[in-house]
Amino acid sequence: MDIQRHSTVWPVMAFIGILTLLASLSVYADPPEGYQFISYDKGLHAAQEKGKKIFMYIGRYGCGFCDKTNKESFSNPDIKKRYTNHYILVYVDAESGRRLRLPSGEQITEQQLGARLKTLVTPYFLFLEPDGTLIMKAPGFKTVEDLQTFDRYISEGHYKTKTLAQFVESEK
Repeated sequence: MDIQRHSTVWPVMAFIGILTLLASLSVYADPPEGYQFISYDKGLHAAQEKGKKIFMYIGRYGCGFCDKTNKESFSNPDIKKRYTNHYILVYVDAESGRRLRLPSGEQITEQQLGARLKTLVTPYFLFLEPDGTLIMKAPGFKTVEDLQTFDRYISEGHYKTKTLAQFVESEK
């Protein structure tokens, strides 16, 4: 009787394990709450249409520093106002298999986009011109003050004449 019960339990446990694995593969990372982030391809289109720069946030599910940044920095009302007003907000899940269409027409996954941009850690923040040209990259956890500084540097056009380090030094 024990042998029969054991042989019946094993396939059920294996089936539950496979379902759990499949469910975990479809889990995506979430951008900060209360923001209207869109996909990369839609963001490029919207940026060109509206003539706005792009703020791209690359995150991933289970990233502790993404959660920390979301809770401590993106919860700030000033950051929400600045970034919502000044940029097209784009979110990319660094581990996602969701497909995007690049301006060239090529289709790639969000994961492949992160690799092409050499974003090896998360969170990773990028500022782009409306045509997708890179302005600035900033890896890792960012404070409210960091994000405010980045916004002034980009939205006020200082990036055209100074490096970020020169801009920060000139603000002291």
